[in-house]
Amino acid sequence: MSIFKTKLDEEYLTVSQTKELLGRVEDERAVDEEREMRYELARALDHINRFAFLGPEESMDLVEELLELEKVDEPQAYKIADLLPRDRTELRAVYAQERYALDGDELDEVLNVVAKYV
Repeated sequence: MSIFKTKLDEEYLTVSQTKELLGRVEDERAVDEEREMRYELARALDHINRFAFLGPEESMDLVEELLELEKVDEPQAYKIADLLPRDRTELRAVYAQERYALDGDELDEVLNVVAKYV
């Protein structure tokens, strides 16, 4: 008998969407005085409060606009929406693990979309 965890479902979220969800959890914990906020939750909230620059709707608009581009797939779109790269070097880091690289025009096209939201 082996014990394995299986992945039932997978959904990508932006940092802004995660901030909203964790905010609800924090509010629920605040109502119940007996429940402490776990260390992991406190660290996650701290991280998200530092790095969530866009609102949830705005970040999803950015993701949808990025998905319309030819060389941007779903995981990359969410990563770009989280990082909000400002130059080619930062954007290339998103594509560092891929089997292909974007040329200058494609990089500029993605950066122009991101610039609308920054």
